Amino acid sequence: MEVNNHPVKLLLIYDPLPGRREAYLLYVQGELIPALEHMGLTMCEAWHTAYGAYPLRMAGFLARDRDTLARILASDIFQDLETRLQDYVVNYERKIVPIRPTFQF
Repeated sequence: MEVNNHPVKLLLIYDPLPGRREAYLLYVQGELIPALEHMGLTMCEAWHTAYGAYPLRMAGFLARDRDTLARILASDIFQDLETRLQDYVVNYERKIVPIRPTFQF
């Protein structure tokens, strides 16, 4: 039986829609991030790609362990937040990765 008591990182990767920039920023900063933090995730990083063929944005959130993150991701609240985020972005991807002290993608 595997024990999932190690911290993990949730990565949200996407390209914001150009015509919805203001609405996107209002949603992410005013609703998405506070809601995820209220659910028990801690935002640990936010990246913007300035050059290259990579997604424009990536945000990282820490979870206490994989089981906690799985419960959050399965919740109706998270499902609603994620669906609403996709109204403002394209090329959306979600990854769960072990925490490392270096850049992760």
